[in-house]
Amino acid sequence: MNRLIYSHLALILANAIYAINYILAKDVMPLYVSPKAFILIRVFGAGIIFFIIHFSFIKEKLASKDLMYLCLCALFGIVVNMLCFFEGLNLTTPINASLIMISTPVIVYVISLFFLKEHFTTKSLFGVMCGLLGASLLITNGNFRFSINNLGDFLVFINATSYAVYLILIKSMMVKYHPITVLKTVFIIGLLILLPITWSDFTQINFSIIPMNIYLKILYVVLFTTCGAYFLNIYAISNLKASSVAFYIYLQPLLATIISIIFGKDILTVIKLFSAILIFTGVYFVIKRH
Repeated sequence: MNRLIYSHLALILANAIYAINYILAKDVMPLYVSPKAFILIRVFGAGIIFFIIHFSFIKEKLASKDLMYLCLCALFGIVVNMLCFFEGLNLTTPINASLIMISTPVIVYVISLFFLKEHFTTKSLFGVMCGLLGASLLITNGNFRFSINNLGDFLVFINATSYAVYLILIKSMMVKYHPITVLKTVFIIGLLILLPITWSDFTQINFSIIPMNIYLKILYVVLFTTCGAYFLNIYAISNLKASSVAFYIYLQPLLATIISIIFGKDILTVIKLFSAILIFTGVYFVIKRH
């Protein structure tokens, strides 16, 4: 039971980190660092950190037969996920991107039902739909105007689908290996694939004009958004269903709104309060155990 409680707490913390990231990362891109260069910084920084931790404390060996499987995990969870999100966000609106991203729990839920033979329950479906409605209401502020009309929307949808597949694929590796072993391997493979794609953008960064507060925000993204959040999610998925882990994505817009209200950058409205009730109702029905 403690493992389940810790897993849910890990997911809340991970999505709180993502919520803060929305506020900080926009100050870094694209003024100081291009999206592709930022991806390389994130993956390189996380790969080095996980490698050092693994080499110093874990020292677990990976079976050669699992290497190709982890290459697939890296492709969906690191390469396609990050590239499609940043490139898609550059071509579409933030609201469109946010609405498409919250389709991830639904995609995971559907894949789990058909391919993993996960047991269907009406309460889980009701919880997913409540969360989807609450998050959509919060992002649009009650104005459901949305149409897929450009390449950016398609890329963000590919990103959401890619992350959903990653969550399902990575779970089987958690039965065999320590989370750090898996993350070290996935990030190093991802780095090797991304290096030729992002290197040109990285060389164009003018480090001399970047102020200290931007460096600190980049450090936050590497340490917390990338290392911390990925670790917390992968720890949680070792104890929970992939659909439960994905569901917590609905908390991101809610937590971002709460943080903005605390710092005086947003105000509490009836729509936001109703959205919060829907999301928390969804959380209750998804994680409720018999």
